[in-house]
Amino acid sequence: MDDRAGDDSPHPGPTEWGEHPHGVGPWDREHGTSVPEDPRLDPELITHGDRRNVVDAYRYWTREAIVADIDRRRHPFHVAIENFGHDANIGTVVRTANAFAAAAVHIVGRRRWNRRGAMVTDRYQHIEHHADIGELLEYAARHDLTVVAVDNVPGSVPLETARLPLRCLLLFGQEGPGVTDDAKQAAAMTVSIAQFGSTRSINAGVAAGIAMHAWVRQYADLTTSW
Repeated sequence: MDDRAGDDSPHPGPTEWGEHPHGVGPWDREHGTSVPEDPRLDPELITHGDRRNVVDAYRYWTREAIVADIDRRRHPFHVAIENFGHDANIGTVVRTANAFAAAAVHIVGRRRWNRRGAMVTDRYQHIEHHADIGELLEYAARHDLTVVAVDNVPGSVPLETARLPLRCLLLFGQEGPGVTDDAKQAAAMTVSIAQFGSTRSINAGVAAGIAMHAWVRQYADLTTSW
């Protein structure tokens, strides 16, 4: 799959090729009733079925309608990941950010990234690109976001006991080197994830999921989850 294929690509993604075991068939076969008058429904999906990687509540909806509905419920935290080494974890970060309804994902460094791990969720998730950390920090300042670096370094605050800011930008480094020095110096706080085994670090995509869920546990209205 071309790693440039994203939100605007007309080509099907890995969960839209038809062989995905989940989803629903054409409306008439599934429901046996006339199609309701609903502008959110996609005529193509009504006719041919909906095998996309979406929750049941969004079956047959257009992509635009799904994004608009998520926008109505998005959380005020953002996620940023440095991409100076073409990190393959970015797709996982995007997919998890979509699951937790993050306001946006910010990619710092290389614009190109491998979207396979996102499983087409990038079509429903706002994604911003910044050439360097300076651009990201300017964005954070304009939008009143507190930058929180996530890295296991001396002086960091345990994520397990930290109180994350409501409006924050969770910043992650690429696999291996972690958050760059410039990013750590610019962050208002750095949090670490407790580890108990032999590995020096947790996979960047996994760490991002843990940190996002920490924010969800502190602030999210769980009655609005699926």
